[in-house]
Amino acid sequence: MNDRIRDVYIVDAVRTPVGKYGGALAAVRPDDLAAHVVRALVQRAPGLDPARIDDVVLGNANGAGEENRNVARMAVLLAGLPVTVPGATVNRLCASGLEAVVQAYRAIALGDASVVIAGGVESMSRAPWVLPKPERAFPAGDQRMYSTTLGWRMTNPAMEPRWTTSLGEGAELIADRHGITREQQDAFALASHEKAARAWKEGAYDAEVVPLPGVGLPRDETIRDATSPEALARLKPVFRTEGGTVTAGNSSPLNDGAAALLLVDEEGLRLTGREPLARVRASAVTGIEPDLFGLGPVEAVRRALAKAGRGFGDVTHFELNEAFAAQALGCFAEWPELDPGVVNARGGAIAIGHPLGCSGARLAGSVAHQLAAAGSGTGLAALCIGVGQGQALVLER
Repeated sequence: MNDRIRDVYIVDAVRTPVGKYGGALAAVRPDDLAAHVVRALVQRAPGLDPARIDDVVLGNANGAGEENRNVARMAVLLAGLPVTVPGATVNRLCASGLEAVVQAYRAIALGDASVVIAGGVESMSRAPWVLPKPERAFPAGDQRMYSTTLGWRMTNPAMEPRWTTSLGEGAELIADRHGITREQQDAFALASHEKAARAWKEGAYDAEVVPLPGVGLPRDETIRDATSPEALARLKPVFRTEGGTVTAGNSSPLNDGAAALLLVDEEGLRLTGREPLARVRASAVTGIEPDLFGLGPVEAVRRALAKAGRGFGDVTHFELNEAFAAQALGCFAEWPELDPGVVNARGGAIAIGHPLGCSGARLAGSVAHQLAAAGSGTGLAALCIGVGQGQALVLER
């Protein structure tokens, strides 16, 4: 019988470089992307017998194509782990990778597991088109195909119309609510690219990024080193033709990538022989109106910090997913206690990219590495989630 909640540690975290839509990783299947980071994580822990891994939990937002519904189990087999190692795939859309980390954390904290690999994967380039089954056999007319890359498809007609607002229009609504200008969004986007480019130049990502063999992608593909305020200002709004502020330049792009973390308890630490990067303190998930999905992290972060007994003043490293500049700035407006200077110090998703099922794991892994580099601190990873949710994780060292 478990008589206590166990401490849970992150001992390592890896990710691929993030590829752009149709770019360097487009020829790589999502199950191979996932297998690569799982394999790399195990190779970086030579003291750990792979048979001692209790579970592999991966996030994935699609599942409709080469993921074969349970990409975690596919990754276990493709990575060459013992067939006795199980695998489960979870879906919380944009936060799927963070949900996987949270589920691993809970399993270890409750004593159901000692060593778990958690992460996420997405190939938006390879997301298939799907064709719904006809309501009757042998239809004579044309049939509509749906892209599974991003957004709504085969929407239930009973759904409240405003809840199916596009993601970009949702960002525009947040800009309206908080009076966020086009210039503010472009400045935020420019800073994301500048910070990401600087982080790569300074070697900040060397400890966590594991490039794929045979693929010529040494760093994140969508970082634009040479962008400028003038270049961003020339882009036309995408979602509102009249008075719009959200453009391709101040939004996250479509991407491919995978990330994985190794979580353990005290026994797992002994098995790996590693010093942990960070300890997991708390998590929270919340819901919000679907058309205001971008503000989902606001309450989730507050609840996670409260569970950890911490406040915004304690936060030293914060990775907030930049689905849109308007969305991130909207969250800042509702967190007046937060110092924006601690957020996305190494660049965010507008520059690095947002491969849906991967992003939450990428953020958690980045926070863990930053805490380890600093030697101490309180870290946050948080994401907004399509259809109106937010999720947050608190780490400490």
